[in-house]
Amino acid sequence: MLEALLREYGLQAKALGALIALAILGKAVRSQLRARRRLPLPPGPPGHWLFGNALPRENQSQQFAEWINEYGPIISLRVGPRTMVIIGRYQESVDIMEKEGGLLADRPRAVAAGEILSRGLRMILAPAGEQFRRLRRAAHTHLQAKAAESYGPIQMQAARDVIIDILDNPKNHQAHANRYAASVILRVTYGKSTATETNAPEIVLIHKMLKRFQTLMRPGALLVEKYPILKYVPGYAGYLHEWRREERQLFHDQLNRVAKELKTGNPGPSFAKYLLENQETHKLSDEEMAYLAGSLFGAGSDTTAVAIMVLVMAAARFPEAQDVVQEELDNVVGRDRAPTFDDYNALPQIQAFMLECLRWRPVTTLGFAHRAQTDIVYKDMCIPEGAIVFGNHWAISRDPAVYPNPDKFDPQRWLGSDGRIREDVRFPSFGFGRRICPGQHIANRSIFINASLLLWSFRITQDPNAPINDKGFVDGVIAHPKPFAACFTPRIGDEKHLRKVMEKYAQDL
Repeated sequence: MLEALLREYGLQAKALGALIALAILGKAVRSQLRARRRLPLPPGPPGHWLFGNALPRENQSQQFAEWINEYGPIISLRVGPRTMVIIGRYQESVDIMEKEGGLLADRPRAVAAGEILSRGLRMILAPAGEQFRRLRRAAHTHLQAKAAESYGPIQMQAARDVIIDILDNPKNHQAHANRYAASVILRVTYGKSTATETNAPEIVLIHKMLKRFQTLMRPGALLVEKYPILKYVPGYAGYLHEWRREERQLFHDQLNRVAKELKTGNPGPSFAKYLLENQETHKLSDEEMAYLAGSLFGAGSDTTAVAIMVLVMAAARFPEAQDVVQEELDNVVGRDRAPTFDDYNALPQIQAFMLECLRWRPVTTLGFAHRAQTDIVYKDMCIPEGAIVFGNHWAISRDPAVYPNPDKFDPQRWLGSDGRIREDVRFPSFGFGRRICPGQHIANRSIFINASLLLWSFRITQDPNAPINDKGFVDGVIAHPKPFAACFTPRIGDEKHLRKVMEKYAQDL
């Protein structure tokens, strides 16, 4: 009897202890939540008491960068009822967007681009959750670093074609960059092996669609983002529904072509082929597969082309930096053969030149919006749950604490005392955390092989009659260089000799 009472007493004591512990824990959690609510938002420019801050109509990333210089590395704005947070310094972007990346894996609601145009099917806009995980897993599995190596011959062939195109028509060097990117991404995405011209119907249409998408993605572009109920108003933004039909038709046509080839033959490797063969594994619908492949096709062709154009611009504008790269190419590769991917580790100056180009003129200046899934406390400030969060690439690229003299084009900043690429600093060219671009490995390899072949083949200079305006970029989500002139002088003998070398290069692939 005594033992039973003691046992019962012991159980009650344990239960009481557990209740007390839960009460203390609950009080601590409530106290922390109250403390978080008391923490201020990051500072920022004053806005209207009712409407909040007016977003800049143009050059948003640069204006945000100016506010960051004035108010601090993290600023906040009030846009209607929502809080927008802009992170503009390197360490803060690492601390918040990388180390707390799981809390920022969500996307804010994008009514025009995400719901009306894409019907929730674009991975880049998909909210965090089960669908996003399925799409991300399928993309990353096929596009990881090892898989990207299998596309090396395609990239080398297309980069070699850029050299021939420039010899034939140097004035259209920007069009040649566009053709390279479109050709490679068509092969990678759909296995299309026919020659791709910049005026091919699918290329014309995809660039038109990209321009539309990027217009809709600018913060504050359409009133429906502030007042989503407008999308239910009959006739509102009818053009978006027409754009949706065109986009969907193109994506399905391309996927269906690969599906037909799978039934009638043995198509080469491609992302679409991988998706079709592994549809059950990744649990993707036909609609999800069409948009996943189509989104890669669109984003990959645009960003890679811009990076190549910036390479040419930087080489022409900064001859001393070009000299250093070409000296390394001559020492490592020589002039009897052209560089390949096998030379990558032996060419740190090329790697540094690439990294500096991506920092000096970021391909995406503002980046894409993230959404805070819970309160994020950082240095006595609170980024509240639901806030729209941007890692401003332009402002980060101008962080003087990490990139001294940031407006100077200086590839040597990326090299350590041992002459190798530094491991202690990076630049978020491809985004942050779980939202990093899945095609980054293919893109990096494209930039490398084009930089290597271009600078091995040519001395690139400015046209004295048409100096380059290196601030001449189209204001948009993707910063496209405006048309600029450059002169290409063969370094490897004369033009005839360079052509012969490129012919052999193609034969050796």
